[in-house]
Amino acid sequence: MIALDADPAVVGVASQPFRLHWGDGRHHVPDYFVRLSDGTATVLDVRADDRISDADAELFDRSEQACRSLGWAYRRAGVADPVVTANLRWLSGYRHPRVYRPAVAAALEAVFDSARPLMTGVRPVGEAIMVLPVLFHLLWHRRLGVDLSAAVLTEESIVGPALSR
Repeated sequence: MIALDADPAVVGVASQPFRLHWGDGRHHVPDYFVRLSDGTATVLDVRADDRISDADAELFDRSEQACRSLGWAYRRAGVADPVVTANLRWLSGYRHPRVYRPAVAAALEAVFDSARPLMTGVRPVGEAIMVLPVLFHLLWHRRLGVDLSAAVLTEESIVGPALSR
């Protein structure tokens, strides 16, 4: 769910949004209905690969067919990458506007106009205790970029311009 929350293309999420029924008495309740900013929809089921029985796989296939018939995408996600999850959890604590400081943000965007280690860019902007919350806010909102899958964020993590906004 945190990955959906962090995705700027996601504008709405409903959990267990509906129940699909088939004529043979089988049914399935997908985990999430996701509305994207372009108006498209994705239905998402979350289940670890090693927890999918043959019966579950059949229901997922049927769900995908039903979604496609409605013009919706269907996706099944397995276990989330623990490094990405840890980084998103950390950054999510800084998403609120209360940590945003426009002057600090502008300075950070200027210093990270080319990629460099996190603290190498933070130090010239000011005291870390004042600058890091703004940096993490910018990373959460994708105004700056970092590879969240490379490693848990450290002072050496390479931060640079956002890849897309």
